[in-house]
Amino acid sequence: MIPLWIDYFKSGENSDRLDDLLEDNQIVINNIILAELEPFLILKKQYKIIEMLHAIRLLPLQINWAEIIQWQANCLAAGANGIPDLLIAQNAKQHGCEIYSLDKHFRLLNQVVNDIKLLGCS
Repeated sequence: MIPLWIDYFKSGENSDRLDDLLEDNQIVINNIILAELEPFLILKKQYKIIEMLHAIRLLPLQINWAEIIQWQANCLAAGANGIPDLLIAQNAKQHGCEIYSLDKHFRLLNQVVNDIKLLGCS
């Protein structure tokens, strides 16, 4: 998930797609994503970007730890892991959202956990 935002901030090749989604109000965020992005942005004094991120609709987190534990066990058996990615995936699933990411972990996660929807994972 984070490489997508880094690509966007650097006006990378996928920034136009994210621009379109932002303009169409199709982007949501959660506190996990903010916790991964904001410290870096604070260090870089990118306060306008932080303000922009806080203007995006925030999904509440309702963590189902039993599901996370099962997903993590499945991921470990398949050679993949990443609790933050699992929490983001579960949050998206709970709210019926697709995950738009450039992160290979979500492609791997999608092979192990069939309940998540991916958009634009390359």
